[in-house]
Amino acid sequence: MKRIMLFASGSGSNVENIAQYFEGDDRVEIRGVLCNNPGAGVVDRCKRLRLPLYCFNRPAYVEGEGILALLEGLNPDLIVLAGFLWKIPESIIAAFPDKIINIHPALLPKFGGKGMYGMHVHQAVINAGETESGITIHKVNEAYDQGSILLQKKISIEAGDTPEALAKKIHALEYAHYPPAIASLLFE
Repeated sequence: MKRIMLFASGSGSNVENIAQYFEGDDRVEIRGVLCNNPGAGVVDRCKRLRLPLYCFNRPAYVEGEGILALLEGLNPDLIVLAGFLWKIPESIIAAFPDKIINIHPALLPKFGGKGMYGMHVHQAVINAGETESGITIHKVNEAYDQGSILLQKKISIEAGDTPEALAKKIHALEYAHYPPAIASLLFE
């Protein structure tokens, strides 16, 4: 049995997509979802999906010992960031080397780093006049969006695309490619 822990900050659409992908697969167990925002949509999704949810505040996260102890106790084979906006503490990265992955809504190394998430990324891509964008699935290290790239998928940006239109295209890529990439890492 392979064990996954998810981290999320927002609506939880990727959490739900991942949960649905592995539903009925007795080789994979989602041990829980860690969330830094008790008002986020992912909280209701976890209730509906019957996923264990662990909410925490910034002091608990920065100090890190409690969250690290929780993770060590749940012993995940892979930690998956699914719309999680805070930088992962070095203590967690050190405890789970090469076992933490993230999905970024752009083609790294462009449009990565602190503050580059959600609509901020899509607006920056359009403002830069890019003709394509996409997703990057990468390992997490000590620097924002600088871990080794595992997979990139591209889409074309059409004349007149808005950040909202681009977001819709990017979400489709995320939903199609993140769960299979997770499965590939679990069973490589």
